[in-house]
Amino acid sequence: MEQTKLFDRKKVEGAADAERLALYALGEFQARGLALAGRELPLDRLRGALRRAAEDLGVEELSDEAAVAAFESLGARVSRVPPFVAKHPYRVTVGAQLAERAREFYEEQTTKSAEETAGGAG
Repeated sequence: MEQTKLFDRKKVEGAADAERLALYALGEFQARGLALAGRELPLDRLRGALRRAAEDLGVEELSDEAAVAAFESLGARVSRVPPFVAKHPYRVTVGAQLAERAREFYEEQTTKSAEETAGGAG
């Protein structure tokens, strides 16, 4: 599998792409064995998943504001905290239904990617 270079990454075009990236990130977060549903998480905790999702999908990483907008449009509850509390001053709460949707989306994407890789190798 060829590594995407920083300057080869595509820009995230529109809300649908940002939502797809955020959904993938939430699924990847859970795939690492971390609890997501019903927890209020600092955006700091989700930045790593957002970065890995951007790398996996070959797109630029979302800014805090774009990530927050994508999480909200997916149905997550986002609250802002004072900037002196955290570097990324947001808290994200994901409901059980969205967490399940993200997990399924992530599994579909990784399965599809694995099939494409196996098909291309033969």
